[in-house]
Parts: sequence; C-alpha cells; structure tokens
Amino acid sequence: MVGVKVIGSDPDFQPELAAAGSRLAVVKFTMAGCRPCIRIAPAFNMLSNKYPQVVFLEVDVHVCQATAAANNISATPTFLFFRNRVRVDQYQGADAAGLEEKIKQHTENDPGNSEDSDIPKGYMDLMPFVNKAGCECLNESDDCGFDNCLIKDSSYLESDCDEQLLITIAFNQPVKLFSMKLLSSDFAQAPKVVKVFINLPRSMGFDDAERSEATQTLELSEEDYKEDGLIPLRYVKFQNVQSVTLFIKSNQGGEETTKINYLTFIGTPVQATNMNDFKRVVGKMHPRTFPLSAKAVTHTMLTYKHTHRASNCPPRALNECSTCGVYKSFVF
Repeated sequence: MVGVKVIGSDPDFQPELAAAGSRLAVVKFTMAGCRPCIRIAPAFNMLSNKYPQVVFLEVDVHVCQATAAANNISATPTFLFFRNRVRVDQYQGADAAGLEEKIKQHTENDPGNSEDSDIPKGYMDLMPFVNKAGCECLNESDDCGFDNCLIKDSSYLESDCDEQLLITIAFNQPVKLFSMKLLSSDFAQAPKVVKVFINLPRSMGFDDAERSEATQTLELSEEDYKEDGLIPLRYVKFQNVQSVTLFIKSNQGGEETTKINYLTFIGTPVQATNMNDFKRVVGKMHPRTFPLSAKAVTHTMLTYKHTHRASNCPPRALNECSTCGVYKSFVF
C-alpha cells in the first residue's frame, strides 16, 4: 500500500489493522489545529511512499474519539506501530528523522514485509517482541557472537570450544509459539539435536540441559533448513511463553563448531487485540474525554504529566511544548 489512508470513522479502524496482517502498520493520531501535526504531515506522506511495504493510517482524534480512547492517546501527534492488530511500539512528537528511524527498526530484516512470506496466516514473526537485554548465549565465539543470528544477513553465530550452544531468548510480553526458523549457510555445521525449554526460573548450565527433560526435543534434517522452511513446535505446550531456551546438543556433520545464520520464532502475542474490549470502550466514552474543538484547547493551560519526550521540558506547557514538539491536548 502506497500513501496514507485516512480513517473516516471508528468502525473502520479495526478492519484496516486486520487487513495489514503481519505487515507493519503505522498509525498517526492527529488533531485539526495541532501545529506539530501539520508540520509532520508532509514527512509522513513521504515515508508512506518510501516504505511501500508498510501500511500508513491516519486517525483524527475528534473524528474517531473511541479509537483514540481505546489506544490511550493523550497527545498529538502520536504514532502507534501494530502487527497483526497487536501494538508493538509507539513514537510521539514531530521529529521526522526520529520517526523514520523507528520505522527502520521495525522493517529491517523483516520477513513479514515480503509478499511471498512463508509465515502462515494468523501468525507473525516474533522478533519485534524479543527483549535483547534478557537474552543470553553460552559458548559463543568472541568474533561471531549471539547478536549476529538475530539479523538476517551474511553474519552468523558460531560456537567456541565445541559444537554445543545454550541460547536463551526472552520476550517483552507472553507469546504463543507456533514454529521456529533456523538458517545456516553451512549444513554440516547446522544444529541437529535441539532441546527446547520454556520459562526457566533461572539460567541453565550445560550439565542441567543434558539431564533435564525438555519441553520438546527436535532432531533437524536438511529439509528444516530450506529458505522457506519452518520447524513446527507442539503448539499446545507453548501457549504462555516468556522465555525459551535452546540447547544445541550437536550439529549435522559432527563438526567442531556450530553455526547459525538466523534464528527467529513464529507465533502470536498472548494479549492480542480483542474486538469485544474495543466495543465496550465505545460504549463508555465520556463527553469530556477530548476537547470539543481545537479552539477550546488553545485557551487551556495544560499540566505537564511527564509524558514529554525530552527530560528538560518546562514544568508547564501551553499546547505545544517547544522543547520536544508534543502537542499536549487531552489533559485538563
């Protein structure tokens, strides 16, 4: 989709998100008379043409009050990022460069952008939900470390002292795992026997991994390493996953070291958007949730509630904060 699609009414919002599927959807929440919104509009339109694989939507908070309330919008412009109707990130303010950088973070090395994506309908690549600070890899090479296998390029993760690796992937919210994807440019060094554990209360060592019963044990073959190949997991056992630990026990050719070019998981967040919750919000809208007009906001002194982007913003701001460019429009 090229160009920005304006949402004309509350009932139109959820179908547009659903139509985006696993592709990234960037939703701009705007308001008539908001100077930062007007300033960023040309850049937002430009970005929609520059990133045709991304869905760009625009919501006026006065026209679609229920949608704004359901998404807890308290300032404009606010940009929310969705995949499979699940909110994965947000950005606030009128800094076009900062907004584009955020879009790049979510689109680089993203298989969900491909028209011929191998991801089954209803599922998504869970890489945006990986909490890198909570991840760990034991026996990684100093030169070819763990971070390399989270990026789909020519770099790779390689084991150090022997063929074994112990990898823990943490997620920033509970997820359901449907399958796993592993890529290795050298099949002889690709993982063969993999023990999969979930939600371990503490870090696991190699001895623990050897003797502990796994949630699932996989014996991988050449078929699993095809570009469009997915390694199925026992879905019923992976319904509320906060972390997953992979014990790479051996590789295909009995080589001294193991190599992984790319590793990711396919599934869904546990807390997906619920249409019934959205409808209940619509029924509970308070008439003063949003100002009736931009003119009414213009003469209102707004209290700073630490939602500005910059740490040096003034303690009180009238509408637009000159420091961070956020239009504080909904806090009275």
